[in-house]
Amino acid sequence: MILAPDDAGRLAEMVAAALADGTPLEVVGAGTKRGLGRPMQTATTLDLSRLAGVTLYEPAELVMATGAGTRLAAIEAELKAQGQMLAFEPPDYGPLYGRPAGEQTIGGVLATNLAGPRRIKAGAARDHLLGVGAVSGRGEAFKAGGRVVKNVTGYDLCKLLAGSHGTLAVMHSVTFKVLPVPEKARTILVFGLDAASAASAMAAALGSPHEVVSAAHLPAPVAARSAVDFVRAAGAAVTAVRIEGPEPSVAVRCAALRELLGLRGPVEELHSSRSSRLWAEVRDVARLLPDADAALWRLSVAPMAGPGVVEAIARDLPAECLFDWGGGLVWLAVAATGDAGAAVIRRAVDAAGGHATLVRAPEPVRAVVAPFHPQPDGLAALARRVKDGFDPRRILNPGRMAPDL
Repeated sequence: MILAPDDAGRLAEMVAAALADGTPLEVVGAGTKRGLGRPMQTATTLDLSRLAGVTLYEPAELVMATGAGTRLAAIEAELKAQGQMLAFEPPDYGPLYGRPAGEQTIGGVLATNLAGPRRIKAGAARDHLLGVGAVSGRGEAFKAGGRVVKNVTGYDLCKLLAGSHGTLAVMHSVTFKVLPVPEKARTILVFGLDAASAASAMAAALGSPHEVVSAAHLPAPVAARSAVDFVRAAGAAVTAVRIEGPEPSVAVRCAALRELLGLRGPVEELHSSRSSRLWAEVRDVARLLPDADAALWRLSVAPMAGPGVVEAIARDLPAECLFDWGGGLVWLAVAATGDAGAAVIRRAVDAAGGHATLVRAPEPVRAVVAPFHPQPDGLAALARRVKDGFDPRRILNPGRMAPDL
C-alpha cells in the first residue's frame, strides 16, 4: 500500500492512523536511498513526493523554504538563476543504487545529513537546516527552528532530525540557508603521491592561510576513471585541493598553493568546468568506482589516520579507495560477498577510533551486517530513549538504522 499525503494535515492523519493500527511505515521521498541502511520490512509506504514546491525564497536574506518532497534538482535550478547554491554540496547517491541522477529530494538529503567535498569548509547538511515542520511517530505535528539561526532556542530538533533517516519523525517542510556561488573556483592537482604523502600534502594545504575548501586524493586506478582529461590521462595518483572566492584573491592563493605543493610533486591547475566536473565526481562517487556490483563502505577517521587504516585493511582484503575531506572520509570498494569485509574493515577502523558505514551492498548482506557502525552501549541506550520519545511503537522506518530503532 502506498500513502501519498498532499498536505501536512493529511500527513498527520495518516501517521496517526498507522499508529492506531500499529502499521509500520517506510518513509520515502523519491526512494533514491532505499539501499542505504538495513532492508525495510514494511508493507506500507509513506510517499512524500506530493509535499513539494518552494514556499519561500528570499535571495537577499539567503533563505529558502520548501516541501520536503521537492526535488533537489528543482531547488538547485532556482538557486542557480539567482547566483546562489547549497553550500554543503549535497551528493546524489541515486546512481549508486541504479537510479537516474537528479531524482533525490531535499527531505531525503537532510534526513540522511549528506554533504559533499565542501563539508570541511561549509559544514554538514544539518548546519544549514534552519527550520522544520514534521509529524512524530506519536502522530503529533510540531515545528522546530525558524527562518534565521537566532530563532533556534531550546532543544535544537533540526539537528536531531538531520541524520535520523526518517526514524524519529516525518518532515513535511524544511527551511534552510543558501549562499552566493563563489565568483571563481580553481583546483590545484599534485601528481604521483602515495596515500601517506597525499595526506601530508592535504594537511599542509588545509593548514595554510589560503582557505582551501576541499581536498581529495585519487589513487591511480580511480583517477583513470575520471571524465576530466588532466586527471584521467595522468597515469598516476592525483591529489586535488580547491579554492574559491573573488577572482584576484583566488589567483594569488592559487600561486601560493602551487609553490607550496610543487615541492611535493608535479602540479597542474584546473579552472571552471574542469574543476567543477572533478568535484562533482568526488561528491557523487559512482563514476570513480571499479564496478557497479562492488560493496561500498564509507569510513570516517582522523585525516592522517586514513592511509594507515586502508593499508591495514588491504593486508587481508582486496579493495580500492578514494580519500575526501582532507583524508577524513575514505570510500572503500570491496567484493560484495560474505560479510562484504565487515570484520576486517571495522577492526581496522575501531583501532583508529573511527566508524564505518556500509553504504551499498546486496540486500542479503545488509540483512546480516549492520550497515551503521555499532554504537557503544551508553550511546545506543541514549538512541533508544530518543526513539522512545518520538516513536515509541516503532512505526517510522523501523529497523532502518538498527534492529531496535
